[in-house]
Amino acid sequence: MAAAFIGPGTVTVCTLAGVRSGYVLLWALLFSIIATIVLQEMTGRLGIITQKGFGEAIREQLENPFLKIAGMLLVLSAIVIGNIAYEGGNISGAVLGWEEFFVGLDVTVSGFKIRLTSVLIGLIAFWLLFSGSFKRIVNVMTVLVGIMSIVFVTTAIVIQPDLGAILKGLFFPVATPDEFLTVIALIGTTVVPYNLFLHASTVQERYKSYSQLSDMRIENAVGIILGGIISICIVITSAAAADGSLTDIKSASDMAQQLEPLLGSWAKIFMGIGLFAAGITSAVTAPLAAAYATKGILGWKNDLKAAKFRAVWMIVLFAGVLFSAVSFNPVQLIEFAQIANGITLPIIAIFLLYIMNKPMLLGSNRNSTRQNILAIIVILVALLVGFRSLNSVFNFL
Repeated sequence: MAAAFIGPGTVTVCTLAGVRSGYVLLWALLFSIIATIVLQEMTGRLGIITQKGFGEAIREQLENPFLKIAGMLLVLSAIVIGNIAYEGGNISGAVLGWEEFFVGLDVTVSGFKIRLTSVLIGLIAFWLLFSGSFKRIVNVMTVLVGIMSIVFVTTAIVIQPDLGAILKGLFFPVATPDEFLTVIALIGTTVVPYNLFLHASTVQERYKSYSQLSDMRIENAVGIILGGIISICIVITSAAAADGSLTDIKSASDMAQQLEPLLGSWAKIFMGIGLFAAGITSAVTAPLAAAYATKGILGWKNDLKAAKFRAVWMIVLFAGVLFSAVSFNPVQLIEFAQIANGITLPIIAIFLLYIMNKPMLLGSNRNSTRQNILAIIVILVALLVGFRSLNSVFNFL
């Protein structure tokens, strides 16, 4: 779970945060870790108690016909649009890794550059999804991402960073107007909205009884905290590199500079492999997550080979390839995808909070007052940061 936590978006956004702001925005990651634990505990509890997915619960619990249609459309829009942006970032991450080893496959049409490497990555993801033979390959790629994660943690220890500055960044939330988009990107790359839908469904395969809730909570918290520590270490290593020669991020080679204290000349090769692996795993899971969420909300039968189920992940994959292929700067696209995730998060979280307070659905396992307070704080902070981010954009325009 911790390895799956680290996608190309996490590596890119955390690197950008460290280069631009040093340790100052670490508080955003700390908030994101807490928010992910709170929200995924809720979806895990929902899945175990009801043996239903999050999408199914939304469809069944919204009784007013108008609210049901409006709610379903709102959630579907947030999931599909968010995942399309996220998929573009995933494919671009794999492209960055690919281009560390091979020449980029680019063509120019009427003065417009098209990145054919994105199409190649998309075809690989399409083959894995359509054939259904992706599990073993994804497991191998996840191991590679896990190794990359361990290297980030080790590098963060080796460089002996300023612990006082790190603690200040973690516990004193400050951000300039220019930094709010980075803050929302850090939240969006950690509290991934589609993971809330996936979590409610996947826990059903592992846990069958409410007596196992405590086991789920422990596993959930440990995985998220480990993933969060890795994200924090990426910020720390990139901040240290920014004190030297790292001033701009345009490629995997730029990001690799933060690993040079540990890996030396091998850093670029290692980063290229890690980004490619992270991009492929995420490029497969994001379209699947959108299809699962859509299936649950619309009440489709549990047939993963059905034409309409495949049509959803194909649309998400195709749109992601398109965004990646025409994007001038893949790093900017990856960052935009995380911002889109952060902005859609409050919408999903509000519906989750509503569902988790339905006594007819969850009985005595519905949210307690403490759980509601924590969820409301998460939603309010996400709304505030999202509003400030959008306000910064419009003021800039």
